[in-house]
Amino acid sequence: MKDFTFYNPTKIIFGENKTEKVGNYLRGNKTLLMYGGGSIKKNGIYDKVINSLKLNNINYVEKGGVKPNPILSFVRETINFAKSEKIDAILAVGGGSVIDSAKAIAAGYYYENDVWDFFVNKAKIEKALPIYVVLTLSATASEMNSGAVITNEDTKQKFNINADSLFPTVSILDPVNTYTVPNNQVANGCVDAMIHLLEGYFTKNYENTPIQDGFVEVLLRTIMFETKEILKNPIDYDARANFMWSATLALNGLTTAGIGNYGFPNHMIGHSLSAIYDIAHAHSLSIVFPAWLKYNFDNKKERIVQLGKAVFNESDAEATINKIISFFKSIGVPTNLPDANIDKKDIPMIAENAVALAKKWQLNDYTVEVIAKILQLAV
Repeated sequence: MKDFTFYNPTKIIFGENKTEKVGNYLRGNKTLLMYGGGSIKKNGIYDKVINSLKLNNINYVEKGGVKPNPILSFVRETINFAKSEKIDAILAVGGGSVIDSAKAIAAGYYYENDVWDFFVNKAKIEKALPIYVVLTLSATASEMNSGAVITNEDTKQKFNINADSLFPTVSILDPVNTYTVPNNQVANGCVDAMIHLLEGYFTKNYENTPIQDGFVEVLLRTIMFETKEILKNPIDYDARANFMWSATLALNGLTTAGIGNYGFPNHMIGHSLSAIYDIAHAHSLSIVFPAWLKYNFDNKKERIVQLGKAVFNESDAEATINKIISFFKSIGVPTNLPDANIDKKDIPMIAENAVALAKKWQLNDYTVEVIAKILQLAV
């Protein structure tokens, strides 16, 4: 195992009907309550949160309308709103899109210039507003990590930020909140969590990591099994709970602690698909990952076999890739570019877009030509 420093200060409040307690944990004089398209007002989560805020005499203002692929213009607008209201905390009620937007706003609140500077490494995040979370959709693990991703609609770039100050202070993980998540979003969350685990599993350079390998493999088995259970019975509490905690653990730093250098090449390429075509983040990953495995088949064959044996009861590398594709298809996500109505003639343009993020992430082997070759395997 390689040297590492693990740091994660987020306090997790996990369990049934914990949402009603959110007001107990909030600190500050005025909170910005953020959410997405308004589904929380239909499923009762909004009322639970508001009642808790009022019960605890929490002063708040609201800002809804976060898009599934969160955008920079909304972040900029909300930073100005937050400053005008003199808020000193943010409560994000939603999934990764809402939480990521909250993080960007929290970082931009104390910054005098454009928040996009943080995303293109023109400035460093020194301070951010405290962030609190009520999770309503399990997928990104943004509720327990320090990263966020936002799309710049003008430049068609989907870039990330990361800073210790962006770890949520408290995150409430109430599995009941996910009972009304539609099947397509359950499937998307499944794919997102799976690829979070598989990026490090396949790109690490250090071989002797049995703890981390086992951790990834058991989480993958759990996520895939519980996804099927949820699709059969959306109000299966144990399935929702196991899925929720697995998705959080998939990207909170534990599975990659000690594995040495690793990268996120599938996310790098997938972000371009999301930025250009506004497709679901998970769909970009379910399209790219099988193609990435095929491109890296020779040098990752032994690793693919290990995954196959541990997760799919399969000892053949090619058959393992096919089982991954079959699983994706069984839960209704696209597995190639045509499935998402993306024309193969766009591949050079996608690759050109993606290489900017490859450079930012120092994925120097991923030239325009390499990215294009990977995408050709997704046709």
